[in-house]
Amino acid sequence: MNNPKRITITAALPYTNGPVHIGHLAGVYVPADIYARYQRLIGMDVAFVCGSDEHGVPITIKAKREGITPQQVVDKYHAIIKKSFSDFGISFDNYSRTSAKIHHDTASEFFTKLYNDGKFIEEVTEQLYDEEANQFLADRFVVGTCPKCGYEESYGDQCENCGTSHNATDLINPKSAISGSKPVTRDTRHWFLPLDQYQDWLNDWILKEHKKDWKANVYGQCKSWIDDGLRPRAVTRDLDWGIPVPVEGAEGKVLYVWFDAPIGYISSTREWAEREGKDWEPYWKSEDTKLLHFIGKDNIVFHCIIFPSMLKAEGSFILPDNVPANEFLNLEGNKISTSKNWAVWLHEYLEEFPGQQDVLRYVLTANAPETKDNDFTWADFQARNNNELVAIFGNFINRVVVLTHKYYDGQVPSPAEFSKVDRDTLKELQFAPEVISSSLERYRFREAQGKLMDVARLGNKYLADEEPWKTIKTNEERTRTVMYVALQIASAMAVLSEPFLPHTSRKLNRILGVSSNDAGQENHIENSWNDISQKQELLPSGHQIGTSELLFSKIENEQIQQQLDKLAASKKANETMNATVEPQKDTITFEDFTKLDMRVGTIISAEKMPKTKKLLVLKVDTGIDTRTIVSGIAESFTAEEVVGKRVTVLVNLAPRALRGVDSEGMILMTETPEGKLVFINPDDDVPNGSSIS
Repeated sequence: MNNPKRITITAALPYTNGPVHIGHLAGVYVPADIYARYQRLIGMDVAFVCGSDEHGVPITIKAKREGITPQQVVDKYHAIIKKSFSDFGISFDNYSRTSAKIHHDTASEFFTKLYNDGKFIEEVTEQLYDEEANQFLADRFVVGTCPKCGYEESYGDQCENCGTSHNATDLINPKSAISGSKPVTRDTRHWFLPLDQYQDWLNDWILKEHKKDWKANVYGQCKSWIDDGLRPRAVTRDLDWGIPVPVEGAEGKVLYVWFDAPIGYISSTREWAEREGKDWEPYWKSEDTKLLHFIGKDNIVFHCIIFPSMLKAEGSFILPDNVPANEFLNLEGNKISTSKNWAVWLHEYLEEFPGQQDVLRYVLTANAPETKDNDFTWADFQARNNNELVAIFGNFINRVVVLTHKYYDGQVPSPAEFSKVDRDTLKELQFAPEVISSSLERYRFREAQGKLMDVARLGNKYLADEEPWKTIKTNEERTRTVMYVALQIASAMAVLSEPFLPHTSRKLNRILGVSSNDAGQENHIENSWNDISQKQELLPSGHQIGTSELLFSKIENEQIQQQLDKLAASKKANETMNATVEPQKDTITFEDFTKLDMRVGTIISAEKMPKTKKLLVLKVDTGIDTRTIVSGIAESFTAEEVVGKRVTVLVNLAPRALRGVDSEGMILMTETPEGKLVFINPDDDVPNGSSIS
């Protein structure tokens, strides 16, 4: 959108079933905050909103496990998350929560509008039901084998291994996450948003209008969904935690969280507008407003297909101009896992690295997973702080301030005649805002931060080449000019660094004697983003700067080792937990056991199933026949390794289709405490087909 009057920026609502970690920050909140701060600096009217997503099924699961109410869970983590964001410097205009009355009202009004306009279809469908827990199983309350890739821990709504969305009833061997029992199917009535009716519109809007301006990962995932054919999506669930469906006869049903949560952006904007005495509607309904959603890649479908379809159905809302989703951030070579405590938690970082918020912001931006998954390591964290922030940015500022006090008692000197080097340096400085803006407007935050550091490098090179510590002895006029130019660079950096390093920017303004928050102070100076390219001078001659203080401190090896030790302790704790022998299963009768027909067999061929990570297609000589068995062992063994292996086979297991291949049995295996799969091998002298009893 060209020249919008205002920008509405949303950041994905974090689940309040745990604290925020660096993966969340790198994927969503740091880039969103950089963009919001930048837009404010250039004078844009910005509404930057977020809030806690408090109605997800993981919250109810956590409450059941901890023996407390869902409200107690969300109250605890909402407070932790909100404080962490504030202390870290995420500059939300409003941080709300979906348990707030204004959100319940907004979501209910939205649903009612679509309901009254006939935008939903009502259907009675079969859903999984846990007879032990006496409740229907929504989404994360059920796990099973993915029907597409064979991943055995797929959730009821989406497989985290292959990304496929499906219904819980599609799962193979579903199991209740509440009781562990096998669920049954029962009829239940729900309302659906008929996404198939929006297929042609989405095809035009996304695949034609946004082919060039949306990120490749976003466009590609949307295209895959649309090409696969869209189907109606339920907007209600049988649960006792959430926003009650505002329709007569819908007792015991709530709005499905994917329908309720994105409306949280609207309710958060309403809450902010009421507090500030503003009208919220232009930020969501005016065509001269630019709407942006900052999310991680796991939320692309909801923000690019489902939520826009909801807005389109309602009829009065604008659509997102862009959805700059990031990929995932790993930690020390492994996927971040909250359940395994393999994470760097924001609230813990703030305690262990006090006053160093900007170091983490800088590292996460420098290593942002903008186009592919990236890896955070503590060694890289230390190196970027010591070799870049301290040695480049901090070093330049410290030299300028120290020399200004040493030569001129802290006053900006009057320049003499500018040389070509001076003019070229100042000209390059004037171009810096435009260069950085170009990257930011294309959502290339890593690139933009690199351009900021180029300004620091410009300053360091200028000082090194002009050597004011030498010319002070031979050419006082030249020294005054050099120091004047260096101070202009320092002043520009105070402005340009604000989106990326807000705490550093504030400290640098204090050092330079600049305070944009106190317009009444004597000799007040206030520079904007555009002033850098338009003003002849940012710090006038005679201006008194403050005393020197370090912008950044060196991070020592001991601090890094403490963090590595924490991760090692988490890894060891997980290994110990996994090594615990499973308790005995429920008692069975001898007759139950005799129903199992286990035979000795030999794997005679094997091949990797295409487009899967875990599955091998095996041909096994069972002594009674040669049959096909699909086994999820490809991450532990290559096809070549298993050919010729003697195995134990459960031969009378009902056939099951996996990715179009009928699997006619199961290979018996065990797992070591380290998670390594091991074959249960019969002796070589036992012939194929021998029964095991």
